[in-house]
Amino acid sequence: MAGIFFNYMPTKNKITRKPINELGIAIQGYEGSFHQVAARTIFGKDVAVVPCATFSALVKKAENKKESAGAMMAIENSIAGSILPNYNLLLRSSLKVTGEVYLSISQNLLVNKGVQLADIKEVHSHPMALLQCLDYLEKNNWKLVESEDTALSAKHLQQHRSKHVAAVASKLAAELFNLDIIGPDIQTQKNNYTRFLVLERAVDVVEDKLANKASIYFQTNHTKGVLAKVLTQIAKHDVNLTKLQSMPIPGSNFKYGFFADMEFDKRKKLDQVLDSIKELTNNIKIFGVYQKGNMKKG
Repeated sequence: MAGIFFNYMPTKNKITRKPINELGIAIQGYEGSFHQVAARTIFGKDVAVVPCATFSALVKKAENKKESAGAMMAIENSIAGSILPNYNLLLRSSLKVTGEVYLSISQNLLVNKGVQLADIKEVHSHPMALLQCLDYLEKNNWKLVESEDTALSAKHLQQHRSKHVAAVASKLAAELFNLDIIGPDIQTQKNNYTRFLVLERAVDVVEDKLANKASIYFQTNHTKGVLAKVLTQIAKHDVNLTKLQSMPIPGSNFKYGFFADMEFDKRKKLDQVLDSIKELTNNIKIFGVYQKGNMKKG
């Protein structure tokens, strides 16, 4: 299918997205993962997903119009911070950011039907998920088993029909694999959000008239105070810098590039900023101009 892969339907406060490419949205992980939860918050419950084992594979799928209609990709977490390798993947790709969502990460203890807490001997999940729930899990004398993926742990639990194994995964995984949630919201830090980006092939991007956020990349030289001058120009034009992430430039001797997120109320302010920093920066790349995302429950 050629052309635009989203239908843009303006409303008073937002643009509703509806996938028109039946191939689906590429996600990292398996069905039932938080990437799928994020995709549903943007595209609706019936959106098809294309599972990818790695983020690198996700980018490749998203760039290929024969394999997907785009992608959802995690970029940072409110506890763990930025997913730095994903910034480099974006930098090397031809994909554009066309949206975002901040998803609360709700970890849950899942079991097969009829299993009680007293029956559990092992708990399986991704090591990060186990770590996020350690306070709860350590209250019980359970063996913790690391696995490849939270959702895959839930799927294996359902397939093996075990009465002595539980999994830590999303509420969506419980729904998809017909499992009981015996322990809801067991993560230690309740205020745990992951930011996901909506990625689209550059050729398919449609200008969003309601855009109020931009993600860019730029490099500077080592001239004294040059970064401060860039930041001054951003503030001068009444644009809010919400994130600044430094990354080493590959092949350089400790020189750095910067990923920046900026919010604005008028597109012309962003254009003024970009024009004003041209002489102070090089290799500017605009990842996307889009509507800033909202907080959603996982």
